[in-house]
Amino acid sequence: MRWTCPLGFSLFLIACGPTTESPSPTEEAGSPTPEWSLAIHGGAGHFDTERLSPDQQAAYRASLTLALRTGGAVLEAGGSAVDAVVATISVMEDDSLFNAGRGAVYTASGVHELDASIMNGADRNCGAITGLQGFRHPIQVARQVMEESEHVFFSGHGAEEFASAMGAEPAEAGWFDTKKAHDRYLKALDRDTTREKFGTVGCVALDREGHLAAGTSTGGMTYKRHGRIGDSPVIGAGTWADDRTCAISATGWGEYFIRTAVAHDIHARMLHGGETLDEAAERTIQDEMGALGGDGGIVGMDREGSPTFSMNTPGMFRGAWQSNGEPAIGLFATDEVEP
Repeated sequence: MRWTCPLGFSLFLIACGPTTESPSPTEEAGSPTPEWSLAIHGGAGHFDTERLSPDQQAAYRASLTLALRTGGAVLEAGGSAVDAVVATISVMEDDSLFNAGRGAVYTASGVHELDASIMNGADRNCGAITGLQGFRHPIQVARQVMEESEHVFFSGHGAEEFASAMGAEPAEAGWFDTKKAHDRYLKALDRDTTREKFGTVGCVALDREGHLAAGTSTGGMTYKRHGRIGDSPVIGAGTWADDRTCAISATGWGEYFIRTAVAHDIHARMLHGGETLDEAAERTIQDEMGALGGDGGIVGMDREGSPTFSMNTPGMFRGAWQSNGEPAIGLFATDEVEP
């Protein structure tokens, strides 16, 4: 379902509710099913054309396009959905525009604590880390948890010990420092309150073998309390992949995504309720997460390779690319994204 809000952003949340868009070429008669498909998000939030200058918009579009082309190249070469998700998110973790890896926000203690998760739709194997410090690519560590350990979830010092044992690429604390994130931290410090809940990055993919995968990476909330864990590393809340239904990566106010198990709820509605990805995403975002007062969005992909973006915020950085199309980017809720 494609949706366009006819009202101004001042009335967006009241009059329009969430938006769900499904940029699927397979909906059009005669369009072939893509051999592979990739979709990403770079965070959802309350931003519009007045808050993002033309130069900022261009920078986000360029960054999202680079991430898509990186993951798409992996899939085009025959790489797995997991390979593509890791490659795509690694690019975004190195980009200070996003709240993941190098652009991660500061905690109340003035440090960076990184979270990530990944799930393979072929066998539902998954891996996650939270509170990671000192390693450049949290998504790569999450993959190592999934593939190189008998466990699913490592936290804090244990996550760092595991990453070191696996030979994950380290990074000095200064690598993650950015002026943008530090300025937000100073504002939050002055107010003594948590700010900036958005900026998480995520990716979903379908490979040539018909397998799905999803991954999510974040720095969390600016000024978050020590030990706070959001939805991004929580399998079933921020990330889910199952070849029978869909792949999901979420972004937004993590506490609400956890309380409503957003990623798994979408999957369950499809598996047990027979809903389409569009229907399941809209109902979960609106009737479950949004109804409790949370905000944010998801990027999803069904087993046919059709991507869906659903959000109840005025903006979500996002993009999609399929083997039979071209990369497409959207920043605002009213943007059409048709790969």
